[in-house]
Amino acid sequence: MDAFFASVEQLDNPQLRGKCLIVGGDSRRGVVAAASYEARKYGIHSAMPIYQARQRCPHLVIAAPRRQRYVEISQAVMAILSNYTPLVEPVSIDEAYMDVSGCRRLHGTPLEIAYKIKNEINAELHLTCSVGIAPKKFLAKIASEVNKPDGLTQIEPGAVDAFIDSLAIEKVPGVGPRAVARLRVMGIDTLADVNRMSVEALEKQFGRFGRRLVSLARGEDDSPVTPHVAVKSVSSEETLDRNTSDRHLLLRQLLQQSQQVAFQLRKKRLRARTVVLKLKFADFQLITRSRTLAVPTDASATIFKAVASLLVVVPLSNPVRLVGVGATGLVSGETPVQLSLFDSSSQARQNWEKVDRAIDGIHAKYGFDAVKRGVLANGKPSKNER
Repeated sequence: MDAFFASVEQLDNPQLRGKCLIVGGDSRRGVVAAASYEARKYGIHSAMPIYQARQRCPHLVIAAPRRQRYVEISQAVMAILSNYTPLVEPVSIDEAYMDVSGCRRLHGTPLEIAYKIKNEINAELHLTCSVGIAPKKFLAKIASEVNKPDGLTQIEPGAVDAFIDSLAIEKVPGVGPRAVARLRVMGIDTLADVNRMSVEALEKQFGRFGRRLVSLARGEDDSPVTPHVAVKSVSSEETLDRNTSDRHLLLRQLLQQSQQVAFQLRKKRLRARTVVLKLKFADFQLITRSRTLAVPTDASATIFKAVASLLVVVPLSNPVRLVGVGATGLVSGETPVQLSLFDSSSQARQNWEKVDRAIDGIHAKYGFDAVKRGVLANGKPSKNER
């Protein structure tokens, strides 16, 4: 989808059409979640700090994110795609791979299918999308970016080698700015340049991704389109209003995020084996710390206890600007949990799980502000809550 969040805002509010628009928080420390094409002309892009976006465009309009509305539109888009093939792999809220190799007799050539999808999305949802067609997933991804917005690019099988050889290294999925800088130091500007390097040299510099680059440079990508990809992690993170080294404030934030992560786990009927703490400091250094639990959990208190124990051992001489909680190593919530006859914490864990589910019911009926932990309403975490 083209500038998805911003385009939805312009769809729902015609007064925003043609405006230099971003979607994001209105605080000075917020970041751009999406930028309209009018805003992109000023060099504004996703993940840019909002204060920088304001500097580039004085008449910038900021719309608050409406996650549920974007999910609603995304589901409608995915439903349209599913009309053409059951092999649809969503990779984000606004992007998906499709395998149409067996759909010619029903729906026509890949090019014909692409035009039908674009027309149907425009007619039903009044939004535009850009489509890439290629024999390989990574090439289809790149092709979809070539002629945005409202683009359509096809890479025929016979043109794959020439396209790969001329492809700028920064266009390769997964190659970020830091990797680009390191690759250019090595004399690599295109994928063709990768073929002139030894696998060992690239693997030494980039690990497994170095070997992946070699495969892509050779046009080797046999990864299939996989519908219904299992959830691998659940997380919640937030940039703080101001940098802080106050552990009490960080603990309050972690408690709130632990509840959000636990709620998502219960909603998805999953439990987590590993809890992750994420911190970004004032100098933008990013660290993560993790702890694997003895028993998989979806309990807020258990997740908070684990992440709080990780925070305790992190030096805070450098103030924190972003804090996050993650849950990985996910297993089905229906998986039986082995309890110990001599573990007094087992009963406590079960009791907190009952509390969480009771609160879930209240939230569902009366909203998320209907009930909350006292510490999140006022004050610092007590010794027990920590």
